[in-house]
Amino acid sequence: MSDARPPNRRSVSALPGRAVHALSEFFRLEAAGGILLIAAALLALIFANSPLQAWYLAFQEMPVQVRIGEFSIDKPLLLWINDGLMAVFFLLVALEIKRETLSGQLSSRDQLILPMVCAAAGVVVPALIFWWINRDQAEALRGWAIPTATDIAFALGILALLGSRVPLGMKLLLSTIAVVDDLIAILIIALFYSHGMSLVALGLAAVALFAMWALNRRGVTALAPYIVLGVVLWVCVLKSGVHATLAGVATGLMIPHVDPHNKIDDEVEHSPLEHLEHALHPWVAFAILPVFAFANAGLALGGLELDDLLSPLPLGIALGLVLGKPVGIVLAAVLMRSLRVARFPDGMGLRAMIGLGLLCGIGFTMSLFIGSLAFSADALRYTESVIGVLVASLVSATVGLLWLRATLRRTDA
Repeated sequence: MSDARPPNRRSVSALPGRAVHALSEFFRLEAAGGILLIAAALLALIFANSPLQAWYLAFQEMPVQVRIGEFSIDKPLLLWINDGLMAVFFLLVALEIKRETLSGQLSSRDQLILPMVCAAAGVVVPALIFWWINRDQAEALRGWAIPTATDIAFALGILALLGSRVPLGMKLLLSTIAVVDDLIAILIIALFYSHGMSLVALGLAAVALFAMWALNRRGVTALAPYIVLGVVLWVCVLKSGVHATLAGVATGLMIPHVDPHNKIDDEVEHSPLEHLEHALHPWVAFAILPVFAFANAGLALGGLELDDLLSPLPLGIALGLVLGKPVGIVLAAVLMRSLRVARFPDGMGLRAMIGLGLLCGIGFTMSLFIGSLAFSADALRYTESVIGVLVASLVSATVGLLWLRATLRRTDA
C-alpha cells in the first residue's frame, strides 16, 4: 500500500537542526523519566508485598495539614500527591498542549489530522470494549474512562530500549497522540468526575481565572503573578467539588506564549510558557510522576487468583488497553492513509504503526489517576482497577517491545 502524501506537509527530515536537537533532548528526558516511573512502580509493589507493607500504608495515610488562621486543608499524604502534585503535572500538560497548538505539532491541519483521529479512535474503542464487558455492572461503569489513556513517559521509556532503530517520526507521532489523549482525558475528568460543587468556591475560582486572563491580555509576561494566582485557583477548585488538578490545566492555558514562531529550540529567546515548561519538565519527569507511581501502584498481591483478573472490571480495563488502543489507533491510521487524508510518518510502515498502537496501550499514570477518581469511595473496585491497569500496561509494554524489536530495522532511524 503506497503512502498518500498531503501537499505542503513538512517531513521530519526537513526540521531545522536546532529543532531536531530540542526534540532529541525532549525524548531523552521523557525516556529516562519513563524508566524511573517503571522503577517506582516496581518498588511500590515490593513494599506492598513485603514486611514493609505497614510502612507503605502509613506513608499513604500520613496526615498532612496546612492552616492559615481558620482556613485549613487537612488530607492524607496520598491525596496531597493526587490532588496537589498531580496539579503540577497537569499544569505541564496544559503548557505542552498550548505550545503545540499555537506553534508546534498541532498548529497545522496536516500535522494534526493523523494524531487527532488516532487519539479519538484510541479513546472510543477501549471505552466501548469496557462498556460491553461491564454493561450489567452499574457501579463498575464509573470506570469507563480508565482504559482510554496513554502514558507517554512509560511508552517513550520502552522505545528507549530499542535505541537507534526507532524513527524520529514514530516518537513524534506517539508523543502527539499522547498529548491529544491527555487533552481528551482532561475534558473527561471535568465533565464526568466532578461532584458536590460549591458555587462560592467556584465563583472565587472564576475571579482568579479572570485575573490571569486580564494579565495575559495586558501583556504581562512575568511568571510570578500567574503562579500566585494559580495557587489561589487551586485552593478554590479544591474546595469547589471540581477536581483540583483542573486548576493546573486552567493555569497552564493562561501562561502567555508570546513567540508565534516557537523558539523553544533557540538558546536565547523563550516565551514565558517555554521558560516554565523547561523548568517544570525535569521535576515532573524525575520527581512528581515517580512519587505518584510509588504512592498508587502498591497493590498487595497476596491471595490474588485468576478469577480476580478475569472479573469484569479488570478484564474490561485490560482488554480496553491491550486490544482497544491498538485496534482503534491502527484502524484510524490505515483509514486516513487509504483516504489520502494523511500519511504515515517517515520511516513508518504498517508494522511500525501496529507497534506504536501496542505501546499506546500503556495507560499507567493517567489510568491509575482516573481510577482513583472513579472509585474514590469503593476500595474493592479501586483495587480491581489497579490490577487491570498494571496487567494491561505490563502486557502492552512487553508485546509492544517484542513486536518492534522484531519488525524495526536499525536502518529505519
